Amino acid sequence: MHRAFLRFYEELNDFLPEDKQKVRFTHLYTDRTSVKDMIESLGVPHSEIDLILVNGHSVDFSYLVRDDDDITVYPVFESFDVRDLTHLRNKPLREPKFVLDVHLGKLARYMRMLGLDTLYSNNYSKDDLVNISLEKRRTILTRDRNLLKRNDVTHGYWIRSEEPLEQTREVIFRFHLRRDLSEFSRCMECNGVLESVNKEDVLDDLPPKVRESQAEFYRCPECLRIYWKGTHYDRMKHLISKIEGSLK
Repeated sequence: MHRAFLRFYEELNDFLPEDKQKVRFTHLYTDRTSVKDMIESLGVPHSEIDLILVNGHSVDFSYLVRDDDDITVYPVFESFDVRDLTHLRNKPLREPKFVLDVHLGKLARYMRMLGLDTLYSNNYSKDDLVNISLEKRRTILTRDRNLLKRNDVTHGYWIRSEEPLEQTREVIFRFHLRRDLSEFSRCMECNGVLESVNKEDVLDDLPPKVRESQAEFYRCPECLRIYWKGTHYDRMKHLISKIEGSLK
């Protein structure tokens, strides 16, 4: 039997049992193993990790753990200069773009309502999510921890909350998106970027009451859905106010 000492920092503790959170603890193991496999055996997905120090030195995921190694594990850094250390993921994605799993349909709608580039389908398989993430450089948002442990996942985040409004707040805080919010700029159905259109161009597609009461219209160039500021707009504005109020 061998042993290693581990300590996880900040939000990585969300994946650990209470007795292992925010403390240095002893982990016993039998067979020689990589630091990646050891960490994921404890429940922490590699896609949420940016730095591992072993006995004070940065290592990559392939490092083979030795008896009595002292291992500290850090999430993605936002404030500290760690350029000279060994980062464990590719460069951060410049454009905040996301693809969501089947459990996050309401979150997807809220994110689109706020103008965040969000792909979602209740038909996406796990392979679909990974392929879209890699091909289109999108961060996977999921409630499935095991998905983030796949070796081919490079950018992913486990949504902690089960409540859609709190999930929205969580994503905005985690990815520093407050400056990226652009209300009602995307199609709620397909994620297309809305375009302003003249009333005359969509007149034949409008319900009679809307023709009489509305003057400002937007259309999605992808699915051709038409939007206007009706009663649904007031409801969504109220919802946005609740989300933005929680960000202060």
